[in-house]
Amino acid sequence: MRSGEELDGFEGEASSTSMISGASSPYQPTTEPVSQRRGLAGLRCDPDYLRGALGCLKVAQVILALIAFICIETIMECSPCEGLYFFEFVSCSTFVVTGVLLILFSLNLHMRIPQINWNLTDLVNTGLSTFFFFIASTVLASLNHQTGAEIAAVIFGFLATAVYAVNTFLAVQKWRVSVHQQSASDYIRARTESRDVDGRPEIQRLDT
Repeated sequence: MRSGEELDGFEGEASSTSMISGASSPYQPTTEPVSQRRGLAGLRCDPDYLRGALGCLKVAQVILALIAFICIETIMECSPCEGLYFFEFVSCSTFVVTGVLLILFSLNLHMRIPQINWNLTDLVNTGLSTFFFFIASTVLASLNHQTGAEIAAVIFGFLATAVYAVNTFLAVQKWRVSVHQQSASDYIRARTESRDVDGRPEIQRLDT
């Protein structure tokens, strides 16, 4: 029978061996915080954006474009059909594009793609949507046969035009503010770099 000292020695060797094997094992528990992991699991809706002016306008645009598209789809006969087809294309395109932007902004997904100027993107989308919805509604109003579906499509088309126009005005203001802020930050960065160079004469000697 082994003595107590021998048992203590074996226990010490076993504990040291387990520590070494645990340190060298490639299957280590991760220490990465859950909040830093990328993926769709951390998506959260931004209620402040949806309650704001731009969020409410985006929701109204999606709803009006969808209703206008549904109204134009219920028309079974047309002659000529060019105005109807154009209105159908505009209402469907604006619904899809604005819906995608609404999802990106409300879930803050655009923050994960900082390479894109989202203020300018929103401005271009709302400006083009205002122009094409106005043209499509005007053409459909002049070529329609006074049916209920055509009149409803024209009404919702002009309502969508008005909402997009308001959004365009607000997007222009937001884009101007972002441009001024970017210019100010670039100016401050340039002044800071110039002061650093002025405070280090050895850099000036190397440049000369």
